[in-house]
Amino acid sequence: MRNPSAESRTVSDEPKSKSVTHAGTGVDISSGDRAKERRTYLAQKTFNRNVLGGMGGFGSLFRLDLQRWKNPILVSSGHGVGAKLKVAFELGMHRTVGADLVNHCINDIAVQGATPLFFLDYMAGGKLDPEVAESVVTGLADACKASGCALIGGETAQMPGFQADGEYDLAGFIVGAVDRDKMVTGTGIKAGDVLVGLPSTGLHTNGYSLAYKLMFEVAGYKPTQYVTAIKEKAGAALMKTHRSYLHVAQKLVTAGLTTGMAHITGGGITENLPRILPKNTTAQIEIGSWPALPIFEHLRDLGQVSQEEMMRTFNMGIGLIAAIPAVKFARAKNLLDRAEEKFYVIGRVVKGERRVQYT
Repeated sequence: MRNPSAESRTVSDEPKSKSVTHAGTGVDISSGDRAKERRTYLAQKTFNRNVLGGMGGFGSLFRLDLQRWKNPILVSSGHGVGAKLKVAFELGMHRTVGADLVNHCINDIAVQGATPLFFLDYMAGGKLDPEVAESVVTGLADACKASGCALIGGETAQMPGFQADGEYDLAGFIVGAVDRDKMVTGTGIKAGDVLVGLPSTGLHTNGYSLAYKLMFEVAGYKPTQYVTAIKEKAGAALMKTHRSYLHVAQKLVTAGLTTGMAHITGGGITENLPRILPKNTTAQIEIGSWPALPIFEHLRDLGQVSQEEMMRTFNMGIGLIAAIPAVKFARAKNLLDRAEEKFYVIGRVVKGERRVQYT
């Protein structure tokens, strides 16, 4: 009798293999479910009457209040926290990075006169720790609630092998609205406008690749090490929360006192301020017109970093710049003083090319 060939074998003759499951890839489904439950609870605390439905749908629903907005323009922005997360991992400090993300996005739309409506986030890591995820989302929710912004959706993804255990990436997306006649675009900026700078709390969320290298590789500091030059611990200096400028920006816009505002993020004053300047104008910035934060001076000294490089990498202690017409400056000063808002006159707009000139 002829022996059966390999081609003639039936399915039942094939070698048995062990069933593969999603959990077998390293994804902890139970932990994911717990994290989603906590996310839902925290997000719902930020909901308002314009949020339709709840969490867990395929898409999040938000009603635009047409009684509030006569001719609404939607303004959006998306960002990540970046290399600041490396410091958060080493310190086990996760709550503040959620606020960093929300406030960064809020500032980007606030400088255009927009009010934040809703926010969505994305958190992806190798192995999900429910407590870490909850801490991050708590920071997101707290910052959203403080700004009247609803956290209406998000995604927490587990990707074993894609990132090291204990690490994750964090990004977010915001949508806001502004009436067309209240939009702040910078087109009204003219030579003679006063440039007012609002102080930052520190690095905010930019320049961390360079700062991390200088502090922890060049200087060799440990995150918990006290650094005399900056009068605080290295990690604490780098983890100060990115400040929100929403409320002061809204006051300036409502009063009609600003022709343009710039959020000073990656690229520093050098690259961000020209984004709002019209053609044939230059921003003349006076170095030394605001107090330098110790962290920036120390970073400069550690790496012998040039002034040019510092100004195009870090915010240098100024997180938002507003252009104020000279005839309105007294009113703007009054408004900021009444709001107990610290500010510095850091320069003026002059005729020239669209750039920043330091004096």
